[in-house]
Amino acid sequence: MKHLVYGNGESRPRTSIGGDIISWGCNAIYRDFRVDNLVSIDYNIQQEIYESEYALTNKCWFSDWSVLPYFDTSIIKSISVRDNNPVYETKQFNRNSCVVQGTTIDSVQRVLSEILTFNPQLDKDDLRKKLEKDIGLYITWVAEEDMVENIDYPKGWSAGNTALYLACQSGAEEVYMCGFDGSNYSEPLNNIYKGSKNYLTADSRGFNTTNWDNQFKLVQKEFSNVQFYKVGTDLTYEELYNSIR
Repeated sequence: MKHLVYGNGESRPRTSIGGDIISWGCNAIYRDFRVDNLVSIDYNIQQEIYESEYALTNKCWFSDWSVLPYFDTSIIKSISVRDNNPVYETKQFNRNSCVVQGTTIDSVQRVLSEILTFNPQLDKDDLRKKLEKDIGLYITWVAEEDMVENIDYPKGWSAGNTALYLACQSGAEEVYMCGFDGSNYSEPLNNIYKGSKNYLTADSRGFNTTNWDNQFKLVQKEFSNVQFYKVGTDLTYEELYNSIR
């Protein structure tokens, strides 16, 4: 079984490749076209996707997605405001269940201090900008029926590697990786959606990819029977088209 996993590197096309293949995409790819499976690990993007109603009719995989029935949000909202953490809440309509997620200013400061202790060479301002991007309390009111699946494992991975893992877990024998451009801390951010809503600004620096590389190695190790092809390195787009049509 062949699966195509779209990353959001700038080499990725803005339109669907199509063909008889199971597709996986990450985060804001839904803005451009539908995929069979949409993976998101960032709370702000998850809320954006749900608010667009994409998740009501399309399969989505969200991290930390735990639905709370008849949950009173008033107390947790007041605490968030008291601690100067912004609150992002979707319209409730007639919905009674919600998903509550969040990152606080204090937790970001702790992570920032810990990272700089072990990596003093990093740009503090750039790192702070990346960590503070998702600060806030996210309350998403959910419909009785949607197509969201909680990601049990892996946790804390990049969206791209999470999508690769889930594709393999679902039975992929061949995985084609499109738009997996990687990143470089000494170069500008490589992301097709940079500068748009819920993303880092276009002048942000890239990322150190050590963790990403290690995650991919774990995927390859666990699914050693799966053949991976990186489009642009292992094969061209023309070769990809020919292999899936």
